[in-house]
Amino acid sequence: MQLTYKILLHKEPEGQYTAMVPALPGCITYGEDVDHAIAMAKEAIELYIEHLQETGQDIPDDSATLEYSLNLTA
Repeated sequence: MQLTYKILLHKEPEGQYTAMVPALPGCITYGEDVDHAIAMAKEAIELYIEHLQETGQDIPDDSATLEYSLNLTA
């Protein structure tokens, strides 16, 4: 099964990164840098999916989600 997930990375004031997976509510983790945050997010996603499978729940993903970033000048 091929699943796609978007990971949102937010740089914290201390320099670390928060990684959030919008398709999986509550799937949030942290990393010391971008690469570490992505690795932690991959692990969190795998554990989240494992839990969904064990409890017989549907597994959502972002394969049908389009993303666009809009920049505005205020």
